[in-house]
Amino acid sequence: MLPPQPLPTHFTPTFAHVPPGPVAGPLQLVPINAAVVSVHTADGAHVGSLKLVGGVWKFKAMGYGAAGGMEPGHGPLTEQHNMQFATPDAAEVSARLLGALGSAL
Repeated sequence: MLPPQPLPTHFTPTFAHVPPGPVAGPLQLVPINAAVVSVHTADGAHVGSLKLVGGVWKFKAMGYGAAGGMEPGHGPLTEQHNMQFATPDAAEVSARLLGALGSAL
């Protein structure tokens, strides 16, 4: 399992609809267990998870509908769904996911 990362004092995880547009970076990683890491924008919005599948970390995009319901495979990072990583390194995850989106880090 990853060692806990201290969260910035301005970081409060939220689980709600993220409107279209740029994603606030850098992304924050929050370990859930040995095989799952929650991925949040710099301002706390949940945009997906990294899941350890067959020895590879895969990004699983998550969106939320206007009514608040979870929409797996959706959200602002939909196009990066299933992007693979060797490790859940916050700097690499943020750079690759946001770089592919064209958002500012």
